[in-house]
Amino acid sequence: MFRLALSTLVVAAVAAVLFLVPAWGKSTGLTGEVGPGYSIEVKKAGKDLKTIKAGTYRIKVEDKAAIHNFHLIGPGLNKKTGISFKGDATWTIKLKPGRYTYQCDPHHLSGMQGHFRVTA
Repeated sequence: MFRLALSTLVVAAVAAVLFLVPAWGKSTGLTGEVGPGYSIEVKKAGKDLKTIKAGTYRIKVEDKAAIHNFHLIGPGLNKKTGISFKGDATWTIKLKPGRYTYQCDPHHLSGMQGHFRVTA
């Protein structure tokens, strides 16, 4: 009887973890996208990122054109893809309070840039 109860409890715990873990990933996942046209953006849960709390995040960068790069600059952070790079990259980044800029280096003066703010 005890084994049956313990087995049921273990199965329930595993099911709960499998159910909750994808939700955790979606709530903290960021996506950066550049190209294929002259556009660049950072999104959280599919919405344009304007403000986010300080912390450690994973960002999936989708670089869709070999004429652009994705460059993220902010307090203590300076990460970028290469201009000739085309593909996906995933970074783990620590965001500190302040203003962050994301841009395409060759085209930022043409408007390929954006900003978001990190709060404490």
